[in-house]
Amino acid sequence: MRKLFIALAFATLSASSFAQETDPTLKYSVATNGFWSNWFVSVSGIYSASYSDQEKETWKPWEKFRRNGGVGLAIGKWHTPVVGWRIKGQGIWGKSITNVNTTESYKYWNAQFQPMANLVNLFGGYNQKRWFGLNLYAGVGVARNMSHDNYYMSAALGLQPTFRLGKVVSLFLDFNYNIFEPGHDNVVGVQAGKGLKNYDRKFNGELGLTFNLGKSTWENTPDVDAIKALSQTQIDALNSQLADEQAESNRLRNQLREAQAKAAAAEAKLANTNAQAQTVKEVATYPSSVFFNINKSTIASRKDLQNVKEIAQYAKDNDAKIVVTGYADSKTGSASYNQKLSEKRAETVKKALVKMGVKEENIETVAAGGVKTLSPISYNRRATVQVK
Repeated sequence: MRKLFIALAFATLSASSFAQETDPTLKYSVATNGFWSNWFVSVSGIYSASYSDQEKETWKPWEKFRRNGGVGLAIGKWHTPVVGWRIKGQGIWGKSITNVNTTESYKYWNAQFQPMANLVNLFGGYNQKRWFGLNLYAGVGVARNMSHDNYYMSAALGLQPTFRLGKVVSLFLDFNYNIFEPGHDNVVGVQAGKGLKNYDRKFNGELGLTFNLGKSTWENTPDVDAIKALSQTQIDALNSQLADEQAESNRLRNQLREAQAKAAAAEAKLANTNAQAQTVKEVATYPSSVFFNINKSTIASRKDLQNVKEIAQYAKDNDAKIVVTGYADSKTGSASYNQKLSEKRAETVKKALVKMGVKEENIETVAAGGVKTLSPISYNRRATVQVK
């Protein structure tokens, strides 16, 4: 008998290992939660049909002389969307049966450790919006006949359909078959049986509720390769922008020096002032770009705002109008989404200009939507600032 229970325990652990080897993260990648996440408690009402080792029974679990009620309580934890365990206690009322006319009631409890596998997540991948689950479990433990004060080993195999009612509560059915060492019902079998007929047995049907404790969902693991590719694209875009801005800065610096040299040679103060004003205007009216990350309307680098300070200063000094045009790349998102995203980007830059002292009524925003005018495509995730 002991060898049978050891074999059942080994089969239980093997089923748990199989569930781990075929982890649905291969289909739908999730990150493992902390120790205090994904705990649960369950409570259930039980319909139980008893079969004794000493009877010559028929398979009719609805027969009145077999029927008993009971309760079940369990606490457990899911380590992945597929693999979990619980410690379950069930019982209160049982029956010892020789035949339909000879039954004896007794009180008992049955406590087991039960590894569990969610078959829906195993074969379908994890989806936190899914409302249905199907748990397969096996268990080993110890049972006590409280009426006669004896202890015997027990084992179980069960199937548990679950139905999610909300973030915290789930409804479940539970169909399980339990076997006990002969004599659990305090009566030693009087006839030779074969197979499971040598043991006391119970077929249970349960209806209950499961309550999740703490976090009960799983987070997607980030796509590291995609993040690296995105980061490299952003770095390339910033480097290209920096090179363009540096070249333009050098050009404007040379232009300014030439203008200053011409102004110094001029005798009239007015001519000198006009030449410098014209140079500053050319600098300020040249369009400047502010870049954004993919699907974001927050400025990727605050350094980009340095590029628009000269324009903001010119607008303040001359009460000039400014046009801010927002763009999105056309390869990411729908046209309607990109239209809204480009509008948000233009508004973000407008707010920055207002903080620099530019009058809000002097700033016009334009949403250009998704475009592909620049290459690589990430260069199009920007907003431009220009004197009107």
